[in-house]
Amino acid sequence: MLVEDDESVGASIVDSLSTYGYMVEWCRTGEEATAMLNSTTPDLVLLDAGLPDIDGFALCRWLRDRDNELAIVLVTARDAEIDIVVGLDAGASDYITKPFSMNVLLARVRAHLRPLDHVDPMQRLMLGRLVVDPSAYTVEVDGASVPLRPREFELLLLLAREADKVVSRERLLAEVWDLHWESSTKTLDMHVLGLRRKLGDAIEITAVRGVGFRLAAA
Repeated sequence: MLVEDDESVGASIVDSLSTYGYMVEWCRTGEEATAMLNSTTPDLVLLDAGLPDIDGFALCRWLRDRDNELAIVLVTARDAEIDIVVGLDAGASDYITKPFSMNVLLARVRAHLRPLDHVDPMQRLMLGRLVVDPSAYTVEVDGASVPLRPREFELLLLLAREADKVVSRERLLAEVWDLHWESSTKTLDMHVLGLRRKLGDAIEITAVRGVGFRLAAA
């Protein structure tokens, strides 16, 4: 659920989330949101703090009192430290300030929805001729072991878990190297080249310009 009164911001968020397969209910006011929440329970709420009819922090408190497990992400132009503290104290799970990168927003949404995906993190991944085993830290192609460096393995594992989906450069840098988007991406590009060379034609790692990379079985 998106609670946002700004038409251009709301439309942009809905378009981006829908492109990545999320179902979005968009409410323009707090009243509309509370009415809808009385009949449905979303997996996550993106909540603007500056609504025309109710203070977003008050709505956040109401949401948290109603559901202690609900993921609530405040998305607001209020970037003062005191506002962030008040928002988190009101029960927000996360706080994003405007203006923001859509890739950052998508990464936060994925992070908060990930616990809903009850997949064993140690489960072996089989993609055509490629097998990635997180528990054994091994990679095989056609049954033969392929030695990878630790960062190469972590990069491959993340791409394999999101097979056939585009994974943003920002997310890859954050989760594999713990770096921010502003950091140099040359290391990422070199590791992708290394995976292509070592895994040969068993996989295809496609660069999506301006976004990131997508892995698919060949």
